[in-house]
Amino acid sequence: MPVTVFIRYQLDPFKRSQFEEYAKRWLTIIPKCGGDLIGYFMPHEGTNNIAFALITFESLAAYEAYRARLRQDAEGMANFHFAEENKFILAEERTFLRKVVL
Repeated sequence: MPVTVFIRYQLDPFKRSQFEEYAKRWLTIIPKCGGDLIGYFMPHEGTNNIAFALITFESLAAYEAYRARLRQDAEGMANFHFAEENKFILAEERTFLRKVVL
């Protein structure tokens, strides 16, 4: 069963440009590692410290395989370190969703 990972980020609102740089890097890394990236979504109007990402996988097992590949990917690890060093992500929540079908 396909699963979509919904990631909610709480950002430092004064570091949104760093988060955008971080998100842009994932646009090539995630597909390379096996995720079907729907997209990253930045604050535009209203709340200025919340961003989202949506990534779909064939199954929860495919997600786990993706996570293992990501930990071996030099660009992916560099992006994780970029986020840790710059502390623009204050909190991150992951929700695993399935599509409602008839």
